[in-house]
Amino acid sequence: MKKLSFCLGLFALLSMPAAQAFNQEIRARFQPDPSQPNKNVFVNQTPNSGYCTINPAECTSLGMFSIQLPTRFDSSREIVPGTSDETVALKVPANWRRLTVINQDTREEETVEVRITGIGSKYVLSQKAAILVGGASDNVEAHQKLWTNDRWNYAPAPCRYSGVGYVTDYTYRFFWKTPMETSCSKMAAYRIPRMSFDGIDFAYELRTPNPLSMSSGLYTGSISYTIGPNGDFQMGSMMVPDDGNLTLDFVLDVQHTLKVDLPPGGDKVAMEPVGGWQRWIDGGRMPTEIYRDQLFYLSASSRFKVMMLCSSHGGNECDIGNNQVGFSKFQVRLTVPKGIVGPGNADGWSGTLNHNLWIGPFEPSRYVDRKPGTLRFQMPSRWIESLLKPGMNGTLWGNVTIIFDSEV
Repeated sequence: MKKLSFCLGLFALLSMPAAQAFNQEIRARFQPDPSQPNKNVFVNQTPNSGYCTINPAECTSLGMFSIQLPTRFDSSREIVPGTSDETVALKVPANWRRLTVINQDTREEETVEVRITGIGSKYVLSQKAAILVGGASDNVEAHQKLWTNDRWNYAPAPCRYSGVGYVTDYTYRFFWKTPMETSCSKMAAYRIPRMSFDGIDFAYELRTPNPLSMSSGLYTGSISYTIGPNGDFQMGSMMVPDDGNLTLDFVLDVQHTLKVDLPPGGDKVAMEPVGGWQRWIDGGRMPTEIYRDQLFYLSASSRFKVMMLCSSHGGNECDIGNNQVGFSKFQVRLTVPKGIVGPGNADGWSGTLNHNLWIGPFEPSRYVDRKPGTLRFQMPSRWIESLLKPGMNGTLWGNVTIIFDSEV
């Protein structure tokens, strides 16, 4: 909450995780960037592990992030060519899935979407690949001969090649892109007594809500997946995991800005006629307007509301004066910068404030960084004539407070 106080005067105015489950936190943060006011997106704060540490440029260009989990799969039987047990099939939840995140303080709810865009691991053979295929000139050739449809880094359709392939006598590290939620299968060309997948390496993509419409604070929520045959993450019908569940715990950290700055001396406002008092005194005429426009600078990335407090019996007029000189009234008109949408969907809203009555919500259409707005302090015309009576001399003063509050 930001309060602007003015002293006015006329002449001188003033869960606990389930058993056998792996939990992984996914954290993203929104914090407005003055150098990029139109970039209103969450930034991933979860450290990459696995594929995106190997190929960071490609992940950055595609907006992907990756995580490596210690889950291990072991074959429950041998893999025999020419039988129903010849296929090793990988499948992941590649379609968008939705979850609800809740603000821990306000209990507001928002929706996050996530999909798995790639899967990788390191397969481990019980014997050297060269022995299984009956000899080969090198490890790359041995692993290539082991499968009927080329090396493991050349992903079978509909999965896609990623360029990652690291080979040893017993192992092959790979990564496949997964544009569709269906099985991608490799068929063994030779008998494999035992085989395992050492860890899961998956890439993911997020759709997050518009942070400008969210309140500040931490939004949390979870989505759970099953791992293993017939699960969300599958590595083949004979591949059994040592951990049957994966839960992604989401934390969206919204750190909004709401700041109102006045120029030096801006809290002391002197209302005057146009051109100053002397012009009207010399001309012998009564001024038609008595006012002062006060500049302020607004930085805002979230919704807010505004209220005026002053000495008043209600409505949009505040009292000003003292027992020695007399009393009059004034109004305050607020004009917010462009980029701030106010009541009636007005961009750069302008209107007269009321005593002890919130007006809003005001909502940025983009991050507004130190943009100028105005507060016009003005005496209604009907009060000017009653104020400027012959023999009246002195200063009227009063106070008003303008409150900007992000708790809408």
